[in-house]
Amino acid sequence: MQLETIRSLPELISLEKEWNELLAISASHVPFLRHEYITAWWQGLGGGEWSQGDLAVVIARDEQGKLIGVAPLFMTNNRDNEPASLLIGSIEISDYLDVIARLEDLSAFSEALLAYLEQDQTPASHHLDLYNLLESSPTVPALKVAAEKLGWSYSEEPLQHCPYILLPGDWEKYICGVDKKQRHEIRRKIRRSEEYYLPVHWYISQDGANLDQETDEFLQLMTNDPDKAKFLTPAMRQQIHAIVQAAAKAGWLQLAFIEVNGEKAAGYLNFDYMNHIWVYNSGLDFRFSELSPGWVLLGYLLEWANTNKRQYFDFMRGDEQYKYRFGAIDRRVMRLTLRKQ
Repeated sequence: MQLETIRSLPELISLEKEWNELLAISASHVPFLRHEYITAWWQGLGGGEWSQGDLAVVIARDEQGKLIGVAPLFMTNNRDNEPASLLIGSIEISDYLDVIARLEDLSAFSEALLAYLEQDQTPASHHLDLYNLLESSPTVPALKVAAEKLGWSYSEEPLQHCPYILLPGDWEKYICGVDKKQRHEIRRKIRRSEEYYLPVHWYISQDGANLDQETDEFLQLMTNDPDKAKFLTPAMRQQIHAIVQAAAKAGWLQLAFIEVNGEKAAGYLNFDYMNHIWVYNSGLDFRFSELSPGWVLLGYLLEWANTNKRQYFDFMRGDEQYKYRFGAIDRRVMRLTLRKQ
């Protein structure tokens, strides 16, 4: 296993094809590890979350030169103002992060990664601060074992809850599996929207020519929430536009709206990737709150996901109660901290 560090954007861009091919067979294949997402995030440094950073992506190749491992790292001062290596995508806008390797290569890659970083004299190379790994990721035990073997300190900390729904592939089966009171509420709200005195309809955007405009309209819906309005700085708006364009170009964007009399009342920005729906963000126009447009649109999206045989509907980070009312199962993401002793 031969390791090297990618330190320039042109080098990173050149890896696109083999990067995504490896991700497709990786132990962790979440959309936030797609090459186009990683590149878009890096060029905006997470919408200004980080003021600076140095690219330090470690890749591994086998004897034939085939890519078999990627640790998508960058170096910066972390939230504790310590030099550290973090996963590209950290922290705020990338719900799930990880390294990229096949399950059968993961242990060897984890050990080789730490041994390789030991040889680097940069202080950040001796401190891995890894956010947003799913607690079920096999990388968690692999890095723990590698750290123990090479004498690195290791600690883990649970972070946000990440509820998800396992879909049966049939709307009626799904809705019958939800709590009785909640099932009645979902059906009642959908029926009320269908009987509303103004026309109500929902759609998944298919118009690439108007994608920038629809992204702006979605962001406008988000700004109706004061916390989201504060979050949407000019740099963050630009970052989200870049992510939306990258996802659309690669074919895994799902941007959905519900309209009342031609006006957008709610929107969901999701990723439709690897037979999963990943719910990235949402926005509401509170003028239409009597219709509960967010709930209604969510119901339609769950119906669509079941009808189109998606396996999971992942709400990702955040433990808002409505997610559990729709039948979500809980899990969490982790922060791993590894230091060379």
